[in-house]
Amino acid sequence: MKKNPRFYIALWVSKAVMLLQRLLGMNASYFPGKLAIKLCPDFLGRIDKPGTVITVTGTNGKTTCCNMIIDVLTANGCDVLNNRAGSNIDAGVASSLIAAASLGGHVKQKIAVLEVDERSSLRIYPYVHPDYTVCTNLFRDSIQRNAHPEFIFSVIEKALPDDTHLILNADDPISFRLKRNNPRSYFSIARLPSDREECINIINDARVCPDCGHTPEYEYVRYHHIGKMHCPNCGLSSPTPDFLASPDFENGRFTVRTAEGEESYPMISGSIFNVYNQVTTVSLLRTFGLSSESIAESFEHMHIVKSRYTSTEEDGIKVVTNMTKGQNPVACSIVFDYMRSEPGSKEIILMLDDATYKKTTEIMTWIYDADFELLNDESIKRIVACGVRTNDYHLRLLLAGVPEEKIRCVRLETDAPKELSLCGTDKVFILHDLTTPKLTASVKSGVIEEIKKRKAEVSHED
Repeated sequence: MKKNPRFYIALWVSKAVMLLQRLLGMNASYFPGKLAIKLCPDFLGRIDKPGTVITVTGTNGKTTCCNMIIDVLTANGCDVLNNRAGSNIDAGVASSLIAAASLGGHVKQKIAVLEVDERSSLRIYPYVHPDYTVCTNLFRDSIQRNAHPEFIFSVIEKALPDDTHLILNADDPISFRLKRNNPRSYFSIARLPSDREECINIINDARVCPDCGHTPEYEYVRYHHIGKMHCPNCGLSSPTPDFLASPDFENGRFTVRTAEGEESYPMISGSIFNVYNQVTTVSLLRTFGLSSESIAESFEHMHIVKSRYTSTEEDGIKVVTNMTKGQNPVACSIVFDYMRSEPGSKEIILMLDDATYKKTTEIMTWIYDADFELLNDESIKRIVACGVRTNDYHLRLLLAGVPEEKIRCVRLETDAPKELSLCGTDKVFILHDLTTPKLTASVKSGVIEEIKKRKAEVSHED
């Protein structure tokens, strides 16, 4: 699309607003982009884009994957336009382009890496044509926004251009079917000792073959509908991966087998969902043309962002904050399972804020889809439920079979550390949501202070 007077007015006004926000110490966020689209509805189509555009979408892991891709490319000398400072909807993408653009609407960066909200695909892809698109996975998400993964599949399927090269999860029978005529590369994680013969989770969004409706057969199930499957009726089956990863959790590395041979990478985190994030990142960057050595070197200096995971040790007790997306039962279940499988005696502070756009949601069905049963484990000695949904979490824990004596309930999150036992405890997990970084930091500080206080009391008694 050519630039017209309306476009220039929208660009200049939105850049002025962005400058004003910065002078006032406000985050640029998505407002300038929202204003630009209001003034010029096809603004995204008229503003210049970098020569190579990479987009990342999917239910879980897209932010982490996007950050990893940006960090690796930046470490390898690329000037990357991205929407980390904005949001993943059309207005956020517009804000990122506005921030990078000259007054004439030109951008200097050669590469853009953009996180794209699944439902925003229809408003972004008609104007921003991706050369590569990663889809991490498709799961059931917030029922208020995303309804069912097959609905989200149909949105992305309709929006994506026919020539975009897709990077898809071969272990996900929902997302690996996207745009079947497009060029594509598949990634997968080889069978693990912890994989099962059948799904134990409450949610399995692929109980029937997505092509013909018959019951699929699984060689193994990792969690929910993730695994290796085939349909005996129509022949749909997990595709052969172009990038097959084999994690070595004990040594903190994973290998990736490709047509060119085997490559080795350091593991940033021992959780299976973060291994998936790394394998996804490797698959995209290797397809893009970066060398395995360059990617591995970048991983050596990389950590999961602090808003999603932190770990501190105090007096021999590890205090972990782990982002656990409320209203997303699959994300919660995966974290519960990871936490349960961690060695040692554990206590949990459950402080999911359950907020949407700063309002408490009235829809609580998701907590009955999440596998709270995984928290009914001998290694978990105490669970402190807190926040606006304390009573709901209390009831759900009881229904999951967690003994009443293991549960404590407080309304204020900052009171939760006082309810911990800390007797013989190896790890304290603080499960929080993305919208409460300051509160999470305060609770973590409270846990550390409580550990110090208990230690001082014991020393005084001695």
